[in-house]
Amino acid sequence: MKKKIIDIAFIMLGTFLFALAVNLFVIPNELGEGGVTGLTIIFYYLFQWSPGLVNLIINSFLLMAGYKFLDKQTTIYTIIAVLFNSLFLHLTESWSISSNELIVNAIFGGVFTGAGIGIIIRVGGTTAGTAILARMTNKYLDWNISYSLLFFDLIVAFSSYFIIGAESLMFTIIMLYVATKVMDFIIEGLNPKKAVMIISQEQDQIAEKVTVFMERGVTVLSGHGYYTKAPKEVLYIVISKQEVSTLKKIVKAIDINAFVTIHDVRDVFGEGFVDISK
Repeated sequence: MKKKIIDIAFIMLGTFLFALAVNLFVIPNELGEGGVTGLTIIFYYLFQWSPGLVNLIINSFLLMAGYKFLDKQTTIYTIIAVLFNSLFLHLTESWSISSNELIVNAIFGGVFTGAGIGIIIRVGGTTAGTAILARMTNKYLDWNISYSLLFFDLIVAFSSYFIIGAESLMFTIIMLYVATKVMDFIIEGLNPKKAVMIISQEQDQIAEKVTVFMERGVTVLSGHGYYTKAPKEVLYIVISKQEVSTLKKIVKAIDINAFVTIHDVRDVFGEGFVDISK
């Protein structure tokens, strides 16, 4: 229960930062945005419709259509995020900051956007809209969540070209890129790596492929099944997050029945990674 309260508090913080990004940096400088928020901003530029209200309406429909791709907790957290996001967009609508430098506003808009969405995703929620699509591509295609969001956001952002013009679109792309980097940092942390443990009847073939094609070291751990007492060799491999998809393909091609666990590793020191003396 305590963890859920903390998670909700972080979701509130994330949605507040995101609302500040929109109302302090995006709209005052006539920039675009990605996803549902980008659509709400386009509607605001065209018809002066409230971003908070339009955001709530569109996301409600998308959530009803895509909830089946989210687990129960993620769905609940997403509903909370959508409600608070719309609320904070409305409450901060009249807020302003004195800055006329477009590049500065684009960068800070990206920082606030990336931090806000990153915090929400880090605790297990989404902001609905393209975040649901990003989670779907992450689940079924192994796409990185941050870059999936960037892909879908750019589609919406480019559609705003006819409203905001070429220069504002270029600054919008800069903002979205900064947001992706900040989001990736918050979700993955510093020097993010993955530790993989593989139990397979074909461990020698898997180890050879990983060593030859991925050029990664493989450690073999000795173990046994608790029930059968049969001896087993467990492969232990540390790789970058970008290499996870490649490793999955190798294992799948050799042994479809292999047992694989993948763990997040915050920092890795040693040969092939970061020098421990630095």
